[in-house]
Amino acid sequence: MAAVLLVHGLYHRPEHFADVAERLRATGIEVAVPELHRGSLRADTAAVQAAVDALREPPVVLGHSYGGSVITGVRGAGHLVYLAAFVPDTGESAAGLGGASARLRDAIRPEPDGSTSLCPDRAAEALYNGCPAATAGRAVGLLRTQAPGCGRGVPDRQSWKHTPSTYVVCAQDRAIDPGLQRRMSSRCTDVREWRTGHSPFVGRPHLVVGLLRELSASTS
Repeated sequence: MAAVLLVHGLYHRPEHFADVAERLRATGIEVAVPELHRGSLRADTAAVQAAVDALREPPVVLGHSYGGSVITGVRGAGHLVYLAAFVPDTGESAAGLGGASARLRDAIRPEPDGSTSLCPDRAAEALYNGCPAATAGRAVGLLRTQAPGCGRGVPDRQSWKHTPSTYVVCAQDRAIDPGLQRRMSSRCTDVREWRTGHSPFVGRPHLVVGLLRELSASTS
């Protein structure tokens, strides 16, 4: 059985991938969607590594946004997909590569416990532009607070140097500059470009499902 592992970004939850996961499972693909928010990049990577190790086949592993830093440190993937994601090289972090856009930074607000959250209206504009208002509203409602420092984490290894990889540039992204995405995409084996905002798994899940089914078939 083909397998796919979906890795969300900062402030997000596995539930943001629910539509994609449901459609993939309906085609017979095994899907895992681990929860991050473990407090550090190293801890997040360990959680994803455990999910990879639990699958019966080397999975196609998709990382969205910060999730790209996470999957960069994982072993045992059959194929890596960087969806508007960071692709760090040795000694690099997501923050060091360029991090969030000014629009997304403007949405961040501090919380009393030292974590941060996103202002709902600004988050919708930055993360879910191009999505129907009701769909974007549901996605914003799922967002959670974020512990500091994860974006400054540096992966212990660079799996894209050893594993086939596909980068998806989101050309209408307002959270991570598409120009930065194109520069990072040169590190990957293959590049696709979609005219979507930052989160096509919310607004256009069929695009994500189609790509993952294609790569799962070729990987298997």
